[in-house]
Amino acid sequence: MKKVNVEAKKMSEGGQIPVDGYVVSILSAKVEETDYGERLAIGFDIAEGEYKDFYKQKFESDTSENKKWKGVIRINVPDEKNQYYDTQKKVFGNFLACIEESNEGYHWDWDEKKLKGKSLGIVFRNKEWEKDGSSGWYSEPYNVKSVQDIRDGKFRIPKDKPLANKQETAAPVVAQPEEIDEDYPF
Repeated sequence: MKKVNVEAKKMSEGGQIPVDGYVVSILSAKVEETDYGERLAIGFDIAEGEYKDFYKQKFESDTSENKKWKGVIRINVPDEKNQYYDTQKKVFGNFLACIEESNEGYHWDWDEKKLKGKSLGIVFRNKEWEKDGSSGWYSEPYNVKSVQDIRDGKFRIPKDKPLANKQETAAPVVAQPEEIDEDYPF
């Protein structure tokens, strides 16, 4: 065998964050208009632990032309015209409770720009993707919790979300993450 200049270094698992609960710092927040109403897009990065600054490092190491900030969770703003209005109210109400509990003295006043610099807890799940005949799994932000609930382990990891019409299987954390239309948040 001919000698090749190669560094002995383990490969990463596609640069995905493991499913778990994380304390995050909010870097940006903006309202997006969709066909089904408004949603709040919150850009964040991991604030504590082994994965601190995970999304910043991922963004900075991305050499593609159209790189996107991947640390984003989107929460639908309740809209009475939407068929899921009651669910939207519960999810948004949970967000309000968690953001206020996680930031002493903060009270939500419908100005999303004031979320920058606030702390929050986010729980991730595995979601299956398929594109051009290939498929795999990635971890996605799924729901919010208070910072204290994350620190105390008071959350459950949601079930994996397989593609429609497929049986749920154990999901290895693999390659290609979802493309999120979000630039670096600052």
